[in-house]
Amino acid sequence: MPGYRRILLKVSGEALAGGGAFGIDAERVKALAREVGDVAATGVQVGLVVGGGNIFRGLSAAAQKMDRVTADHMGMLATVINSLAMSDALEQMGVQTRVMSAIEMHQVAEPYIRRRAIRHLEKGRIVIFAAGTSNPYFSTDTAATLRALEIKADIIAKGTRVDGVYDKDPLKFPEAVKYHRITYLEVLSQGLAVMDATSIAMCQTNKLPIVVFNLNTTGNIMRMSMGEAVGTVIEDVTA
Repeated sequence: MPGYRRILLKVSGEALAGGGAFGIDAERVKALAREVGDVAATGVQVGLVVGGGNIFRGLSAAAQKMDRVTADHMGMLATVINSLAMSDALEQMGVQTRVMSAIEMHQVAEPYIRRRAIRHLEKGRIVIFAAGTSNPYFSTDTAATLRALEIKADIIAKGTRVDGVYDKDPLKFPEAVKYHRITYLEVLSQGLAVMDATSIAMCQTNKLPIVVFNLNTTGNIMRMSMGEAVGTVIEDVTA
């Protein structure tokens, strides 16, 4: 029995790179698509946002003196490439998808229209939201939060390299302590690098829970979708 009616799954662009630092690993994309498709087959409505860091990261380019607005737009286009890769992998498995871009490019993706996106979800299609919010200075975490709120998702599921939220980076500090539940305010006050502060604040204001889990553990997307205790839940104490 699904734990949620509608979810917004956020994955980094690096998740598509597999073992490489850059680019798209076709086998990794297929494996991820298979898991997402299995979740959709249970009746859960799935929205997906994929970052672009495996191709181009706007913030890093801006740090190298590239114009920030230009760099961010390049990063948005990188998310479109990743979204098309995910769409192709899902479609080849017989799963219907729609790529909806915040930057209009009619030849490759539908323009993002909220009501149309919701209708696609209701018809069982996986909707892949590309090109961020179309605005510079906003991360794909913020874009995922915005889309989740617009489509009235029950939860944002953020797939990462670790199995939840820790008090410090567990990949660098073996003594790091994992939180099973934590509040938005605690994440913000402790400066925990889960999602950017804008995203966390938006979720807090709108009481949208976040679950952070290990994307690299096969089956975790399904377990999370079924409502199993996977990773860390971020929400208000009273939620």
